[in-house]
Amino acid sequence: MEYNVNEINASEKEVEIKLSYDEIKESIENEVKKQTKNIQVPGFRKGKVPRHILKKMFGDALEYEAADKVATEFFWKVADEKDLRPIGKPAKTSLDFEPEKHLTFKVKYETLPNISVQNYKNFEIEIPDFVVTDEEVEKEIDYIIKANKTTEDAQEIGDDRNYLVEIEIHRTDEQGNILPDTKPEKLTIDLTNEQIHPQIVENSRGKKVGESFTFQFSDTRKELNKDGVEEEVTDNYYYTAKILSVKKVVLPELNVELIKKVTKERLSDVEAFKEEIKKDIQKYYDQRVDELTRSKLLSEIIKNNDFTPPQTLVNNILEEYIKSEEQYAKQNRIPFNKDEARNRLRVNAENEVKWYLIKEQIQKAEGISVTEDELKEFAQKESEQTGLPVEKIMNYYKASNQVERILDEKLFDFLKANNKIKKVDPKTLYPQKEEKNEQ
Repeated sequence: MEYNVNEINASEKEVEIKLSYDEIKESIENEVKKQTKNIQVPGFRKGKVPRHILKKMFGDALEYEAADKVATEFFWKVADEKDLRPIGKPAKTSLDFEPEKHLTFKVKYETLPNISVQNYKNFEIEIPDFVVTDEEVEKEIDYIIKANKTTEDAQEIGDDRNYLVEIEIHRTDEQGNILPDTKPEKLTIDLTNEQIHPQIVENSRGKKVGESFTFQFSDTRKELNKDGVEEEVTDNYYYTAKILSVKKVVLPELNVELIKKVTKERLSDVEAFKEEIKKDIQKYYDQRVDELTRSKLLSEIIKNNDFTPPQTLVNNILEEYIKSEEQYAKQNRIPFNKDEARNRLRVNAENEVKWYLIKEQIQKAEGISVTEDELKEFAQKESEQTGLPVEKIMNYYKASNQVERILDEKLFDFLKANNKIKKVDPKTLYPQKEEKNEQ
C-alpha cells in the first residue's frame, strides 16, 4: 500500500491511497459475495448463482461497486494507522479500479488545524472613554419622573406639552378634503414625547375636545428622472385630526417621596439618588466598553493568526445561529430569509471557530487553567450570595460550562494585561455618530 497526504489548507487535506490487487482481493470477494446473496436468477436458488454466470450478466459492475466500499474501508484503516484524525464526513474525489490489477483513490477530509499562535501580545487597541455627564443624569431623572406620571381629565390642550391626546385622523388632500376609500384611525399621542412631529404639537395647542387640527408629513427620496439623472422627489401627506379626549399629564416633583418609591425605601436624599444614577449609567458604559475591548482584542488576534477553519465546525455553528434567528423571527412574526441569514452569519461562525482553536493554543502556551482551589474560591463567593452549599455549586460548575466561562475570563484578563488598551475620546472613534447626535 502507498499513501500520500496533500495539504489543501490548514484544515483541509486530501489523501491518495494506492493498493495492489493482492491487498484488496479478499475484501473485494467478500463484498461481491454480500451483493450476490440478494440476486435472483431463474433456475438457481437465491444467492447460489455461479460466479461465471454473474460475470456474464453484470460484467465488472459488482466488483466496481465492491471497490467503492473497500476504498471507504481502507481509508478509515489508514486514517487510524497513520493518525490522520479526520472530522466531519470525508468525501472520495476520485476512484480508479482495474479488476485483477489495482485500486487507487483519493479522499478529501478535514482535520483540526495545527496552528502556531503568535502576535497576541504587545499590540495597541483604542476604546472609547465614556464618562457620564450631568446632562445624562438629568435625562434619566426626567425619564423616571415621566414614568411615574399621573393623569387627569382635561377639556383643552394647554401651552405646555404635558398632555395625552386621543385623536381620530383622516387622510386628506391639500385642501382638507377626506380622501375616498380611506378609513379613519384612532391614536393616542403623548405630547411629552420629543419624537412627536412638531406640527402635531404646534397645531393641537389650544384645541378643545371635539375640535380638529391639520398637519402634514413630507417624505423626500432620490429617484432617477427620465434623463437618467438622480434628483430629489418629495411626497406630501395631509391629515385632519379630531380630538376625542384630552388628559393632563401631572409630573411628580423629584422629592423624598418619589425617591423612596423608586428605590424601594433605600434612598431618600436627592444628591445620593443622582449619584446612584450616575454610577448605574457608568456601570452600563463600562460593561459595553468591556465587550468592545474583548471584541477588538479577539479581532486583532484572529487577524494576526488567520487561517481557513474546518468548514464542518463552521457549518455546525452556522446552523445554530440560523436556528436561533429563525426561532426569534417566528416568535416576533418577523420575515425570515434563511439564505440571507446564512450569507450574513457565515463570517461570524468562521470567527467563532477560529477563536475557539486559537484560544486553546494561547491557554496552553501561557499555562492558563482553572485549578480546584480557584473553583472553590468562586463557589465560596457565590455561596455567600445565594446561601447554597459550596459543594452543590461546585458540582454545578463541573456539570455545566461554568469552568469554561471562568477560563475565558482568566484568558481575557491575561490579554488585557499584556496589551495596551488606550482610552480615547469617543468623538474620535465615532465622529459621524457624535455629529448626528448634535444635529
